[in-house]
Amino acid sequence: MRKLTQKDSIVSSWSGGTTTQLAIWPPEAVYAERDFLWRISSATVELELSDFTPLPDYERLIATLEGEIVLTHNGGAPLTLRPWEVHAFSGADATRSAGRCRDFNLMLRRGRAEGGMEALCLEGEPLALPAGPPGEQSLLFCAAGSCAIDAPGKRVSLLPGESLLLTEPLPLTLTGPAKLMLCRMRILCDSVSGPAGVQ
Repeated sequence: MRKLTQKDSIVSSWSGGTTTQLAIWPPEAVYAERDFLWRISSATVELELSDFTPLPDYERLIATLEGEIVLTHNGGAPLTLRPWEVHAFSGADATRSAGRCRDFNLMLRRGRAEGGMEALCLEGEPLALPAGPPGEQSLLFCAAGSCAIDAPGKRVSLLPGESLLLTEPLPLTLTGPAKLMLCRMRILCDSVSGPAGVQ
């Protein structure tokens, strides 16, 4: 169980804004080399129109934390993504975004990792999260407000922009008020057979 703050993040620029990498697995993986099993990040989208980086070997989940965007995949019907709604799609899709926002992303290496993402809104009443199945990793990201997290024998407080990474499943009790993003990841295969999908 590890608390992650801004000093643990990697910030990079892209043509439409900035991306903050919050966590990556394995820890020594490098996003540009596409040698990761999962990656969690938050990005600012400052252009009215932008194209997503192709990631053909990854499944993606995205939500907006501020603002809404309209997505199209492979030229299909537009989909409006409002704050805290989670949308899953293939990194192989040609994806275009219209609108400005701050988003939150989970990337999973297809066939080697699986997982999910959901928004949690705490309004004062404690929320109990049972421990996940054996082998599950999870990350809680505080997007707004503040949150106290109680685990067996330990308490951690999160402020906006901070995360809690669990590499093993633990039962948690969350107390807000806060808005959080919860990611759950399970490794199916520890190896990534070389760089893939480098554009």
